Amino acid sequence: MSGIFGVISKSDCTKTLFYGVDYHSHLGTEYGGMVVLGDEFKRQIHNISQTQFKSKFYEDHQHMKGNKGIGVISDYDEQPIYLNSKFGAFCIVTAGLIENKSKLKDALFQKGISFSEVCPGGGINTTELIAKIISTGKSLVDGIERMFDLIEGSCTLLILTKEGIYAARDRRGYTPLVVGEKDGEYAVASESSSLLNLDFKLTKYIDSGEILFLTGKGMEVKRKAANDKQICSFLWIYTGFPASHYEDINVEQVRERCGAALAKRDSGIPVDVVAGIPDSGIAHAIGYANEAQKPYRRPLIKYTPGYGRSYTPPDQETRDLVATMKLLPVNDIIKGNSLVILDDSIVRGTQLKNYTVKKLWNAGAEAVHIRLACPPLMYPCKFCLSTRSINELAARKAIRALEGNDKEDVSEYLDESSDKYAQMIEWIRKDINVTTLKYQTIDDMVAAIGLPKEKLCTYCWSGQCPPKQNACKKDIHKKCACSA
Repeated sequence: MSGIFGVISKSDCTKTLFYGVDYHSHLGTEYGGMVVLGDEFKRQIHNISQTQFKSKFYEDHQHMKGNKGIGVISDYDEQPIYLNSKFGAFCIVTAGLIENKSKLKDALFQKGISFSEVCPGGGINTTELIAKIISTGKSLVDGIERMFDLIEGSCTLLILTKEGIYAARDRRGYTPLVVGEKDGEYAVASESSSLLNLDFKLTKYIDSGEILFLTGKGMEVKRKAANDKQICSFLWIYTGFPASHYEDINVEQVRERCGAALAKRDSGIPVDVVAGIPDSGIAHAIGYANEAQKPYRRPLIKYTPGYGRSYTPPDQETRDLVATMKLLPVNDIIKGNSLVILDDSIVRGTQLKNYTVKKLWNAGAEAVHIRLACPPLMYPCKFCLSTRSINELAARKAIRALEGNDKEDVSEYLDESSDKYAQMIEWIRKDINVTTLKYQTIDDMVAAIGLPKEKLCTYCWSGQCPPKQNACKKDIHKKCACSA
C-alpha cells in the first residue's frame, strides 16, 4: 500500500499538507514526499525507512510555501514525480500496483520515451511510468483514462497542476480516495481519518474510475464513475486505520464484528484472557471478548514510539527485527493462563512463530489459542504492493509439505469443510506451535464488512479476479476504444 494526500487552500497549505500526509504513515515505510505549488513547484523526497515522516520533513515544511500541494507515504518508489509535459508542468503521486509495467516500459522505449528515475533494485519508478503514459494522452484526463486502459493492476493518483488537483481512483476501486471540505478549502486523501483533526468534513467518497478536478472554486467531475467495484477487503481487516471509513463503513467496527464472528464459532476451550496482537488485532480481540463474555487484557504491549508494522517493510530482515523488538510481554498476565490471541492474518507465519508465540510460551502461558480475522492467504496480491511471492505464504508452505510439491489446483484447500483444509490448518498449527488455530470463514469476513461479496476483492483468499474490463488487446500506441 501507499497513502496519498492533497490540499487546496485559500492561504498557505503546507502545514495542513504536512500533517495530512503524516496521517498515512501506516501505509508505507520506504519514502515520503511532498510538493507545494506557489509561484513554482517546491518538492522534497526523503527515505523514511529508518525514521518517521514528521522528523524527516519538519524542517522542509517550514520553508515550503503555496496554496496547494500533494504528498505521499510510499511503500516502494520515490515520489512525487515532476514532469514538464505538453500540458504544462505537473507533479504526481500514486498508490497501487502495476503488474505489466515491464511491457509498458518497453512500449514507451519504442516510442522514444526515456526514464530518469529508478526504484530499488534498478527497475523503473512506477510513478514515473504512470506520468509518462498520462503525458501521451490528448489531455490530462484523457491521459489518465488511457493509463487506466493500459495497466494491469491498479492505480489511484493525485496530479498537481497550476490550475488545481486532479484526483482519480482506480477503475475497480481497489484503493480508497475521499474528499473533505472546510470553508471552501478541499483535501483529498487515501484515509478518511486524516481529515478528522484537520477539521475537514468528509463530503465525498470518490467512486471507482471517477476523476475529479479540485480548485479553490470547488469540485468538478471530469469522468463519471465506473459501474463495478472491487474494493480491497484487507483494508478493513488489517491495512486501514481504525478511525477510517471506506464506502461509509468504519474499520474499527468491522474488526469488532470479525472478532465476534470468531467467538460465535468457538466453543469448548478454557479461556482466561482474550488479547489482540497490537495494533491491528486489538479491535478483533475486543469483538471476541465482548461476544464470548471473557476478560480482554493486554499480555503483549507494543513499543509504539520506535517500531511500525512488521508486515510493511520490503525485506525479511527488517520485518524480523521489527517483530522481535516491538512487542513486550507482560509476564504476570501471561503466566498460568489460557490465552485466546486474535490477529488479523497469518502471512508468512515466521514472525508469529519465532517471536510472538515464543514470547508467550517463555512467559509461562498455559495454552495459546490463535484466532485469525480472515481466511488463509493463498495468493499474493495483484493490486496493491504486499506479499509478492506465493512461496512465502504459510498456507502454501503447508500445502507443499502435505502434497510434496507446489500444487497448482488448491481448490480443495479453499473449502473450509474439507479434509484437505483441516489438514492444512493442522500443519500450520504445529508449525507455529500453538494449542489450537482457527481462521475466519470468507462468508463471515464478508458479512462483517457489510458490502455485497461482488463489490469486494477477495483475490488473496479465493484467487478469483473480476472479468477483464476491456475485451480488446491493450496497445500503448493507441487508446483502447472499448468501454471501461
